[in-house]
Amino acid sequence: MTDFAIRPEDLQDTLAAALGDRVQSIGIALGEVTVHVNAAHYLSVMQTLRDAVGCQFEQLIDLAGVDYSTYRDIGTDGPRFGVTVHLLSVSLNQRVRVKVLCPEDDLPMVASVNELWNSANWYEREAFDLYGIVFEGHNDLRRILTDYGFIGHPFRKDFPLSGHVEMRYDAERKRVIYEPVSIEPREITPRIIREDNYGGLN
Repeated sequence: MTDFAIRPEDLQDTLAAALGDRVQSIGIALGEVTVHVNAAHYLSVMQTLRDAVGCQFEQLIDLAGVDYSTYRDIGTDGPRFGVTVHLLSVSLNQRVRVKVLCPEDDLPMVASVNELWNSANWYEREAFDLYGIVFEGHNDLRRILTDYGFIGHPFRKDFPLSGHVEMRYDAERKRVIYEPVSIEPREITPRIIREDNYGGLN
């Protein structure tokens, strides 16, 4: 393992040479390198990032789904769902972020990288559960955080905060039952209390 971190500009050049025209862009922001890749090339790019000399990203340390639906409010249009992955090379002491957008909003889907890094297993299941993103090729893609009978994907920005159903224990039936949510939706505006001498300040 190297005892120093590689310069982001050098890593950017290495990745550009290794990945070629399979990536949409490779940028640097706040000292971190981000690779944007099309869903069609996602799996092959990830394989290269793991295996190529100068890349050698042995560890997938995070994978998360993203819902970009509210980006349209600020004038950014494009696919609604995406996946962001963080990779680490222990041997070369370098990191990279990879972003891929799911081509279809109705059935968001990208390839699974579970065969490349087995740490992706539960991360991909979480993104499937919470966002409804399907990871093609994952051998055990099922919910991991919500209940087996759960309907919908609770991290989607159009999912109601109160959910659709609630569960409780029914003493008469002696089991847990599911019912429509009984909470009335309401907007809560916080009340601000100001004190002249709060904390000893004037």
